[in-house]
Amino acid sequence: MNTLPVISDRECINALQKAGFFIKRQHGSHIILRRNDPFSQLVVPEHKELDRGTLRAIIRQAGLSVDEFKALL
Repeated sequence: MNTLPVISDRECINALQKAGFFIKRQHGSHIILRRNDPFSQLVVPEHKELDRGTLRAIIRQAGLSVDEFKALL
């Protein structure tokens, strides 16, 4: 199993933007990102440090592998 880096919400969002996502809106401390082709929408909590389980779920919902996500960082 690949180890996940400890990153902030901003680092995660920047990597996802490189993968074609854009910030759609923010509701409280949750930032909603969207990609049109193929359609995908996910939520990134606004935390200084994302839990590894949360980050793994975000990567899975984005349709990326851990290695692909690390390359985007």
